[in-house]
Amino acid sequence: MMPLVLLDYSSTLVFALTGALVASRAQLDVVGFAFLAGLTGLGGGTLRDLLLDRTPIWIADPTYLAVVTGAAVLVFFTAHLIESRLKAIYWLDALALGIAVAAGSGVAQRMGMPAEVVLVMGIATGCAGGLARDVVANEVPLVLKQGELYVTCALAGSLATVVADTLGAPPALTAALAAVVTIGLRAGSLALGWKLPVYRPRPPRSR
Repeated sequence: MMPLVLLDYSSTLVFALTGALVASRAQLDVVGFAFLAGLTGLGGGTLRDLLLDRTPIWIADPTYLAVVTGAAVLVFFTAHLIESRLKAIYWLDALALGIAVAAGSGVAQRMGMPAEVVLVMGIATGCAGGLARDVVANEVPLVLKQGELYVTCALAGSLATVVADTLGAPPALTAALAAVVTIGLRAGSLALGWKLPVYRPRPPRSR
């Protein structure tokens, strides 16, 4: 279980940094920074644990609260040094997404959940915190940006967990594959413009 704990800590930290950066764009006070950092860093893991009937990670181990608070304070005093905070948010979020998907799908897989549940838990863990962050900050949620690969990345990473486990890969390799697939697809969407086709309503037929 140690690799999964490290993944949870890592995704909590990186997601918390994105939440604090969003708070800096909204010019909130330090408490607002901590709130958004906590919501983003712990939101996905909390949802996963509640759905899997586990004690939420930050209740079982309050060290997570120290991690998000530390991230908030760090960004509060250093955000002005970052030239493009929006770009930093996107790339940090991509990194956090991959780590969180690996953690969420890995926890469900270790609990012996069926493949469908593993897929949903990977998506929920990866996407819930960022979605909550953007909604509270009145930003367009990254998960809903037109045509961008986001939830698709989380689904692909979770699917990598299922496939790797089916093939008998060790847990560390399974987690690495899930993270690499997720981050790779998200990076391609950000840097190369990879998108999925979007729905286009057809004009009404003339009679």
